[in-house]
Amino acid sequence: MSRTSTAWLVLVACFMGVGLGAAPVAASGAVEAAQGVLERLIPAQAGQFTLEVISPENDRDIFEIEARDGKVTVRGSSGVAIASGIGWYLKHHCHCDFSWCGDQLRLPQPLPALEEKIRRTTPYPHRYFFNYCVFSYTLAWWDWPQWERMIDWMALNGINMPLAVTGQEAIWQAVGRRFGLSDAEIGEFMVGPAYLPFGWMGCMDGWGGPLPQSWIDSHRELQEKILARQRQLGMTPVLQGFTGHVPVAMQKKFPRAKFRQLPSWCGFPGTLFLDPLDPLFREFGKAFVEEQTRLFDTDHFYASDTFIEMSPPSSEPKFLDDMGKAVFGAMEAADPQATWVMQGWLFVNNPGYWKPPQAEALLRSVPQGRMLVLDLMCESNPAWKKTEAFYGNPWVFCIIQTFGDVVSLHGGLPQIAANLRAAHSPQAGQLRGLGHIMEGLGCNPVIHDFLTDMTWRTEVPEVEDWLAEYVHRRYGQKHPKADEAWRLLLASAYSTPGAGVSPIQSRPGLNVRGGGKPRKIAEAWQVLLEADDDLKDVDTYQFDLVNVSREALSGLAGPLCREILAAYKAKDRAALAAAGKRLLGLTDDLDELLATRRELLLGRWIADARRWATNDDERKLYEWNARNQITLWGPEDSVLHEYARKQWAGMMRGFYGQRWKFFLDRLDAALAANQPFDATGFEKEIRAWEAAWTHGSESYAVEPQGDAAAVSRRLWEKYAEAFVVRKTASLTTDMPVTCSHALPAYPAALANDGWADDTDSYWATDVGGGGEAWWQVDLEKPTTIGRVTPIFFFGDHRWYGFTIETSLDGRQWEMVADRRDNREPSTPDGIPCTFTPRPARYIRVTLTHNSANTGRHLVEVLAFEK
Repeated sequence: MSRTSTAWLVLVACFMGVGLGAAPVAASGAVEAAQGVLERLIPAQAGQFTLEVISPENDRDIFEIEARDGKVTVRGSSGVAIASGIGWYLKHHCHCDFSWCGDQLRLPQPLPALEEKIRRTTPYPHRYFFNYCVFSYTLAWWDWPQWERMIDWMALNGINMPLAVTGQEAIWQAVGRRFGLSDAEIGEFMVGPAYLPFGWMGCMDGWGGPLPQSWIDSHRELQEKILARQRQLGMTPVLQGFTGHVPVAMQKKFPRAKFRQLPSWCGFPGTLFLDPLDPLFREFGKAFVEEQTRLFDTDHFYASDTFIEMSPPSSEPKFLDDMGKAVFGAMEAADPQATWVMQGWLFVNNPGYWKPPQAEALLRSVPQGRMLVLDLMCESNPAWKKTEAFYGNPWVFCIIQTFGDVVSLHGGLPQIAANLRAAHSPQAGQLRGLGHIMEGLGCNPVIHDFLTDMTWRTEVPEVEDWLAEYVHRRYGQKHPKADEAWRLLLASAYSTPGAGVSPIQSRPGLNVRGGGKPRKIAEAWQVLLEADDDLKDVDTYQFDLVNVSREALSGLAGPLCREILAAYKAKDRAALAAAGKRLLGLTDDLDELLATRRELLLGRWIADARRWATNDDERKLYEWNARNQITLWGPEDSVLHEYARKQWAGMMRGFYGQRWKFFLDRLDAALAANQPFDATGFEKEIRAWEAAWTHGSESYAVEPQGDAAAVSRRLWEKYAEAFVVRKTASLTTDMPVTCSHALPAYPAALANDGWADDTDSYWATDVGGGGEAWWQVDLEKPTTIGRVTPIFFFGDHRWYGFTIETSLDGRQWEMVADRRDNREPSTPDGIPCTFTPRPARYIRVTLTHNSANTGRHLVEVLAFEK
């Protein structure tokens, strides 16, 4: 019997009133674990808390809080529940905040009393945490102190089901030896430390290796510590299940077995999969779970994502049913209590393959209750709606929040709230939990704070109300300017589920694109600065100020890049030099700003990688892994370059700035020689330069430098004028408008407000459910019109199909531009449509197509007499 089973019997006996001798041990373990969290978080005040264990309520975690006379008693049904009670009291009654992006732990004295006992029960038995990719993009180099703080944060926020896959290379070594593979053959299979999740998920073999034995041994020990602490707190770690991905050497060892060679993933050589229908699959999968249990024990939940970003070799439902039975059967053969934890990403990522018959075959292949599905992208694209709520399987409402752990101010708070409410409908089936499936921890703690707060609520609050309370605890005091700034952020960055891309971090070239100036974010920056006198010494305020400043400033790069390309096309060397100087100056200023925060330092990432080395060769390997992942992400011709881009101090000057200078020099040289710019030659040169940088060893600062508030204020004073965009006057500006429909944060009036260079300000709707998307302006009287220029959302390579009609009375319409077949990419200049001047009072723009998604967007509609 496993450790978990034994512990559960002890707890059951305790709560049923039998086996009383074991009760103090069970209770003291939970109390001791939560006490450790408390003492690490607020050591000076820990003595004012008393912690106790109580029974769960209907198998759900519960906590109680009582506080009087400066003393606080917190009771909970597990270590996590007790810690959550502590966290709830600190957040909601002491107005404190703890995150991986700053802490604000100024507790009032005496501690606040409570008029009544607080008692909260979670409606969610499963509170999941971590995507596989986070073990690459954020956690790759973490040691025990970093993990200890992370586990404390999880406990304080109610997380009880973390993905725990550190150290599984030791499992592979043990299983490989068991099947007769040499360590060298196993070594060829293992990838480097910065890419381990992509080996685990079957995307690649060997890249970034060879993995040193010292790494395997040290991370086995690290995993033992991680699991011990998580289990002590009452968490249920999710360990690895066998996916079918095996070393190439297995083919030689077992020539009669059936293997499948998968196609390339993102340019990397295809990997080898053991056919789930071959008897060896069950044998190998059983051995994998057995060896894992021997090394790390088990809690009976196993993550396995066969073909997560690759199509299975057959779409026959019978094959998929057999495949599901085989994957689960391998787990169950080693652990009769096994539950398969599967990411629902495949249904979103590959809908062309996973049609209803295929999805149903896989999801019904496992006995009811023995599969738990993680719905990864519920903030924007919930899979439960595409799969009949996963055909009856229990599932977890998850947000992915960030890809590649990019540094970006974003997060769809209104969408998360609305979609979580919808997930409680009868159509949603067996919703059993909340989850955070981010590819990196990111720099938007408000998003994770919101979702973890829902752990202990039965209803989803209004986002605006919840956010006001969050800002209070984030900074430890109510401040009208902070509230105003966050309202602006909610209306812009935090109503956008996806991250933006600054061209600073794009590989330079003649086709580089960038969005407009983020006016609302710049306004939030300005307002947040007005709280400087009261909040400048608050750590969380400093981080948020830097983060908002960074986002606004990086948004200036798009217009500057357009100036550079316009100067080159005009063959104006002086203008090119001036625009280039401004861009490189912006890059340097960003570097100085980012250097004030320890969370945003390239030097820490590299130093953490070097720390694991036991000799110089290992140091070079680890540092190359660290540098390659955030730049090339593979070989020189990798299609994934910049996927894990970082706006970090050191990166801005040491990589992105240098790369842009290289490009600017080549543009100027082409103009000086009166020769066309050699884009192909430059691409080869810049790839070689990037590859050389990944092999560098220069050091970067590992500690923050400078005063965050002072640097931010100086940069505002320097760049404020750039955000005051002159209104683009036209016949439409500020005239009455109407539309087919508008998303709440993007009303029709934003398409004729005069801010033509602001991609935060646009009319938007979504035609995912069908219907037309049209926008209409009333010029209030007949006016001569000969040109209409719609400006669509720009900054990437999308295009829109559209028509333009005019009318004198709003009933009879005349088509003046039919561009339904348009393929011109969107630009800040829009698409001018000229026609024979005519009198009209109304103009209607109908959007028929968007190459990027089902949204329809108009940044501005301009109209002129000619």
